Amino acid sequence: KVKKMIKDLIVKLMEQANSEADKKAYCDTELGTNKLTRENKQSEVEELSANVDKHVAESAQLSEELAALADALAELRKEQSEATKLRGEEKAANAQTVADAKVAQVAVEKATKVLKDFYAGAAGGSSLLQGGMAEEMKQASKEPYTGMQSENGGIIGFLEVVLSDFARLEAETSTSEDSAASAYEKFMDESNKDAAVKETASKHKTDKKRDVDAETESLKKELELTQDELDAANTYYDKLKPDCVDNGLSYTDRVRMREEEIQSLK
Repeated sequence: KVKKMIKDLIVKLMEQANSEADKKAYCDTELGTNKLTRENKQSEVEELSANVDKHVAESAQLSEELAALADALAELRKEQSEATKLRGEEKAANAQTVADAKVAQVAVEKATKVLKDFYAGAAGGSSLLQGGMAEEMKQASKEPYTGMQSENGGIIGFLEVVLSDFARLEAETSTSEDSAASAYEKFMDESNKDAAVKETASKHKTDKKRDVDAETESLKKELELTQDELDAANTYYDKLKPDCVDNGLSYTDRVRMREEEIQSLK
């Protein structure tokens, strides 16, 4: 009876040993697979997080550059608007000055002609007068009236100077207008080229930002899924620990002690 009990005990110990060996194999496999999964997923999470941060920073940088381009374009358009307004005002003023100078020249030329004709007639003396009135004029003055022709160059000379001044004003204003118009056209051409470059750069950066933001969203979704997988692997590891992680004697020590117990019962 004792022998049977001992035999039964030995059988039970051997069954426990086999069961524990199976459990050990299962735990080794599961722990190994779980460890590899946790390490891989942790590495993927870190890499994805770094990529997300990189894309977010790139998007922020592009936003700053786009804002700077928008401000520069707005300032450029403002300068063009102001230049166009000033050019219009200057052009109108110059046109009025030229028109006034032309009118003045015509008026001065007419006045000069009238005076020259008058002086020419006056120089003829009594030939312009007839009858008794001519005789009276001869008595009143032996020298006919010829105006102020000898005083400070005479009024004719003065009018010729005035005429020259108006002609010079017309020429200088026309030249100034041509120069101003040329400078305005040059400014507009250069600023339009600058604006075109900035608009092209803005379009490219806008397209790039859109692509970066789309990639960021894709990376965030992938990161979320990978983090869920890592969390699941960590949860499974917590479930394995009570049965598969040694908290006291090692598996080798338990096998050795069980073997000694079996040998002692034989």
